Amino acid sequence: MAKLNLINIYLFVFCISLFNFQTKCFDESSWLYKKQAALFIFGDSQFDAGNNNYINTTIGKANYWPYGETFFHYPTGRFCDGRLVPDFIAQYAKLPFIPPYLLPHNKLFINGVNLASAGAGALVETRKGSVIDLQTQLGYFKNISRVLREKLGDTEAEALLSKAVYLFSVGGNDYLFPFQTNSSVLYTYSVEQFVGQVIGNITQVIKEIYEVGGRKFGFPSLWPLGCAPVSRTGVPEGENKCFEPVTPYVDLHNIEISKVLQKLHSDLKGFKYSIPEFHTLMGDIINHPSKYGFKEGQVACCGSGPYRGIWSCGGRRGVTEYYLCDNVSEYVFFDSSHPTERAYEILAQLAWSGEPNVTGSYNLKALFES
Repeated sequence: MAKLNLINIYLFVFCISLFNFQTKCFDESSWLYKKQAALFIFGDSQFDAGNNNYINTTIGKANYWPYGETFFHYPTGRFCDGRLVPDFIAQYAKLPFIPPYLLPHNKLFINGVNLASAGAGALVETRKGSVIDLQTQLGYFKNISRVLREKLGDTEAEALLSKAVYLFSVGGNDYLFPFQTNSSVLYTYSVEQFVGQVIGNITQVIKEIYEVGGRKFGFPSLWPLGCAPVSRTGVPEGENKCFEPVTPYVDLHNIEISKVLQKLHSDLKGFKYSIPEFHTLMGDIINHPSKYGFKEGQVACCGSGPYRGIWSCGGRRGVTEYYLCDNVSEYVFFDSSHPTERAYEILAQLAWSGEPNVTGSYNLKALFES
């Protein structure tokens, strides 16, 4: 009996050692990331893969049906019927889906991590207390970089961080939120001053990521936010127009972020960037849906009210009754603010392999391969 117990102990120790060896290989082996660049994702609901599931917020969660109905067949926290742009980019780059940072027990960061939060902006004041703002996302990223250095050592961690691609969707909430709340900021600052604050915060975050080791950045231009169903509800009934007051902010933002990235490219050694032209493409999809295989470019698949622009999809936000379309693939917008998976896929294809004249100096494919 004693001999048998000793054998069992040896077997147990062997299994534990084998498990630790396999875990170490999976966790830290350099070939896993030297062969493929990681993807770190920042921003708002366009990119949030479920971080808001794990925070105390009534502003934005998508962890209920019908979100996720098309691809995942269950609600993941993505504000879409299926995949988002970063999901497609990960697939094109031969990475797994990048998990949200706040996902419990998420400890493997060698493929990257998703830090985006629905409702978040570059300004702390944008939905303060209800979202993970960009500055907090940066803090999380710095924590991740420390974990990587502890696990891999400085040399290996620096190689991973410099090879990685940093993808952003941020700014839209900063410009829409004041209109949605009739904030005094609209009267306190000029368009130039307000956009300057947003761009200034984004620039500082880019520089701090660069200091940590990041070199390759993707910043899709903001698409026509005034043409989303939720924005059209602010247009007088009968006028088939977008909500134009937000347009000067969006247009100036796209001009200024391009200038900032060009300057950083000149000033910072090894800095590379991509600016996929989502603004022009999304505008064309909305205005000419049939060109892209859609039937409806203005009315959302899920929601209520004019253009189904009332954010009632799923019946969890005070309005319990809502309409859900029969064929989501016919629609450009899934809910009041967010495109469908099919629309996101078209945007992702442009970002990945579009010509340099519409993606900036590089497309994302070139960034991953550089």
